[in-house]
This record gives sequence, C-alpha cells and structure tokens, in this order.
Amino acid sequence: MSEKLNAFTVRNLERFFQKSELIPVIVQEQSTKEVLMLAYMNLESLRKTLETGYTWFYSRSRQELWNKGATSGHVQRVIELYTDCDDDTLLAVVEQTGAACHTGKHSCFYRTIGEDAQ
Repeated sequence: MSEKLNAFTVRNLERFFQKSELIPVIVQEQSTKEVLMLAYMNLESLRKTLETGYTWFYSRSRQELWNKGATSGHVQRVIELYTDCDDDTLLAVVEQTGAACHTGKHSCFYRTIGEDAQ
C-alpha cells in the first residue's frame, strides 16, 4: 500500500464507523477486476490491514478478528483501499494468492440464484 494511504488513514479511521461498528468490505482482484468476496471490518481489523498490508476482517459468526489466509496460505495483499461516497463501505483491491472462498473456489461469487433453487 502507498505511504499516502497509510498517512491519511491513521488519522481518519473513525469516520468509517460512525454508523456501525462493522463496515462491509468488497474484495476485488487487481489483475482481473473480479469480485472475490464480501466481508466485514471493525476498527481494529482495518488498523491491522493498514499496518500489515494484508486483509484482516471481523468474523460475525465467531466474533473475532480473522486474518484472511493465515491458515490456508490464500492471502490477500492489499494494493489499494477505496471508500464509497457515504464512507460506509470499502473496496479492497488485492493481489490474491490461491482461492478467496472457503469452498476452494477462486471467488465466493460462483453460483447464480437460479442454481440454488434447483
């Protein structure tokens, strides 16, 4: 990540959590522009992401921080972070190593709604 990003965000992180303790993060692969997954960050996981340059999320089911790829090796190196116009959603552009989805698929978005209904 750029030094500019790190200098900016260290001072201004709280603004993303004014509406909720969790913020949705869309994860997109840099090289293909493919949407890989959607996860959530809290203030601490956003800080860790900025400090390490790799994605950290907050697991709503386990209620704990989660370093993507820590056990599988399928890490996401953050290239850039974007915010939306309301500062309530982030877009993480990453360099993905291996699969992003826990099913082993490259992206979590591999099924259409129609496939689920059959």
